[in-house]
Amino acid sequence: MSSRRISLTAVAIGVAIVQFVLPVPALAGINHGRVPQWRVEVNQIDAGGSSIAPEFKIAIYENLVTELTKAKQFSGVLRSGDSSANGVSNLLILKTTVESYTPGSETKRAVTTVTGATKLKVRSQLCTRDGQVILVRVVDGNVRFFGGNLRATHNLTRNVANAIKQGTLPEAAPSDQGQ
Repeated sequence: MSSRRISLTAVAIGVAIVQFVLPVPALAGINHGRVPQWRVEVNQIDAGGSSIAPEFKIAIYENLVTELTKAKQFSGVLRSGDSSANGVSNLLILKTTVESYTPGSETKRAVTTVTGATKLKVRSQLCTRDGQVILVRVVDGNVRFFGGNLRATHNLTRNVANAIKQGTLPEAAPSDQGQ
């Protein structure tokens, strides 16, 4: 029994030495290749040709920042015009343009489930600083039954974040890992 204790102790000491000597990313396998290396800057929402209300544009923008932060796909989510984005080499820029907007009515939705839906459709593009388009997705968001009209912006931005997460991003240059 004592020889078994000695061997378990030796294994535990060996593991502790390996963990102390090797850097954490080497032990973690760099999180199986999923360490977020890109940062993203969210641009203001472009109304496109739609007659979208200003409060919807603001809600889409704020919800995009929130949903992208929650998704943890990027090492940082920056707002448009953030001065800290100037020194970041591995930066993607999210450009969102409203393609269509159908205003809804909470009252009509409460009375009947057939009418009153608020519908949004946007084109989201992830671009590099030099304008190279990395990913393009057209995404819908709506509120059909229950909830306020602005709930459509939450549903839309959650769909945008999921579409980006399912897309394939190129490897970021290793020079940004220290930032």
